[in-house]
Amino acid sequence: MSKILVLNTGLNGDNSNSNKFTQMYLQVRKSSGLQDEVSVRDLNDDQLPHLSAEEMQAWMTPPQQQTPQQQQLAKLSDDLIAELMAHDIIVIGMPMYNLGVPSTFKAYIDRIARAGKTFSYTENGPQGLVKDTKVVVLAARGGMYQGTPMDTQTGFIKGIYGLMGISDVDFIYAEGLNMGEEAAEKAWTTAGEQLEQSV
Repeated sequence: MSKILVLNTGLNGDNSNSNKFTQMYLQVRKSSGLQDEVSVRDLNDDQLPHLSAEEMQAWMTPPQQQTPQQQQLAKLSDDLIAELMAHDIIVIGMPMYNLGVPSTFKAYIDRIARAGKTFSYTENGPQGLVKDTKVVVLAARGGMYQGTPMDTQTGFIKGIYGLMGISDVDFIYAEGLNMGEEAAEKAWTTAGEQLEQSV
């Protein structure tokens, strides 16, 4: 049994293509006979604020020296990191907004990519501290961007999770979803086939 953490990042809830994509993934695993323990985090519901200097300072302050406010600020990151560490597979529903990742996802990443917690600096460069974890990115896009310079998501996500020690990062793309019914139908069919092959 795998412990799966689903991160939904689409702005439109159940109507988001990326959120539909994560549901497809879970259904494929279930239909394949896999029994998973699934947790879901909707980053739009969380409304994580942008990272502040005060919060970063709280991380760098030894726990025994933290003020009550610093303890509260540090707890947000600590809890998200503990959640990450507790799961085997991280499934990310990833729309593309203005050629980038949603700002809610960036705010989340800023809490989990943390020196001394999920990676450390060494004389040989950064060393990831997250082990035995897989990331599956389900990228739902209105246009066609895979393999072009406009796809800024793939490199960023692989890089940031790689920094934390996670090298097993798979992408499944559903592209052209806003390019007409025929293109959308073809995209979902192809994505569904890739989901079947991925489990």
